[in-house]
Amino acid sequence: MRAFVFLDRDGTLVRDAGYPHRIADYARLPGVSEGLRQLQAAGYGLAIVTNQSGIGRGYFSESDFWTFQNHLVQDLGREGITIERTFFCPHHPDAGCGCRKPEPALLHRARAELGADLTKSWVIGDTFRDAALAERSRCRGAILVGRAEASGETPRVADLAEAARWILRAASPPDGPRSAVA
Repeated sequence: MRAFVFLDRDGTLVRDAGYPHRIADYARLPGVSEGLRQLQAAGYGLAIVTNQSGIGRGYFSESDFWTFQNHLVQDLGREGITIERTFFCPHHPDAGCGCRKPEPALLHRARAELGADLTKSWVIGDTFRDAALAERSRCRGAILVGRAEASGETPRVADLAEAARWILRAASPPDGPRSAVA
């Protein structure tokens, strides 16, 4: 079992201009590379957990989703950042599925498929659903980035780099002591 940081995609890693799914929509947000490198260096696994209701609404196909997603993963990979897996919900919000955030099914899959220790893992996102996902999955905590909606006591920071610094200050490294990353 190992600690992960589960990352929302749209509005957290990439600009959310409304159902991004074309390569022309791709725009990584500030602080993403820096933050992910810090978390990876500290020993956290990285995985993306995202609602993609645009598929269920018929705005784009699952193939379109994967084209965009693979572009993001490869772009980060060129910087030495490894996204171990992408978990997504393709359903319409009214579908009543158990995989749409904030329901915990996607993180339960991550626990089973990746050996994620949810009690040592974090969720970084941009909406209350991400904070609720962390709580419902019994994760260590959540951090909201950007102009995130207020969510109780969940910390809100400017970008992913600041979220990474917050996590690294708040919790000891997942696999024991390491040199400080700031």
